[in-house]
Amino acid sequence: MAKAVRMMEEKISLADAAIYVLDARAPASTYNPRLKALTRGKPVLFVLNKGDLADGGADRLLKAMKEGGAQAVKITANAPASLRPLQAEMAALVAEKAQRYREKGTTRPIRFFVTGIPNTGKSTLINLLAGGKKAAVGDRAGVTRAGQWVRCGAFELFDTPGVMPPSCENQAFARRLAYLGCLNDDILHFDEIALALLEELQNAYPAALKERYGIEGGAPLEMLEKLCVQRGFVLRGGEYDFERGERALVDDLRKGRLGKICLDSAEDASGAGLI
Repeated sequence: MAKAVRMMEEKISLADAAIYVLDARAPASTYNPRLKALTRGKPVLFVLNKGDLADGGADRLLKAMKEGGAQAVKITANAPASLRPLQAEMAALVAEKAQRYREKGTTRPIRFFVTGIPNTGKSTLINLLAGGKKAAVGDRAGVTRAGQWVRCGAFELFDTPGVMPPSCENQAFARRLAYLGCLNDDILHFDEIALALLEELQNAYPAALKERYGIEGGAPLEMLEKLCVQRGFVLRGGEYDFERGERALVDDLRKGRLGKICLDSAEDASGAGLI
């Protein structure tokens, strides 16, 4: 992480503006305020990506961000229909800079520094703008290992490795990062993650649990047992295959099989310094 930050500190001086990619299902949780210092006063566009997986809670947070003075847009980076609104927001962000370049006769493309924590879709966003697979993508944290400049029409983008905070002081945010695949699965205790997710979904999205698994309340462990029964994750002797159940639950959330959600509230966003 320290190496990645040093590399970004070197490259940010070459950029005219920054694009900060967040997950629309948890904009506050996927916001790293430590990366704010990297932009060094440059204009920033906040992109709430994976908008197709988020419900109205993400729209309310987007509105609050704009009302607070931030330039922000909600998109789905793997959907071609998101290209035009994204380009429009980028052009508006650097309109004054582009005008000064034209007046000076400068032909260098406007450069954007693309940043965010792992697995929020930075590389997918760059591929959308580039019209092809220019940057490596994946559904796990840590796919982008080294930065690269990518030419996208009138713009040039620098794809950066995802950078996490040195520590996750807010445990609710940390759990949501785990749910969404922003942390390396290999370091997670899936039993703890799954039970916490069931409790959070029961509080915020009980209908999703009922529709997907037939779960109608109960303690987290009881709900996990019901999930295992519903999905057929039962071993010989009647023991529950909790590991398969836990993995299935988290995968269902990540793939949108539990419906559209937004785990963060306006209070979360305010506490994170996002609004």
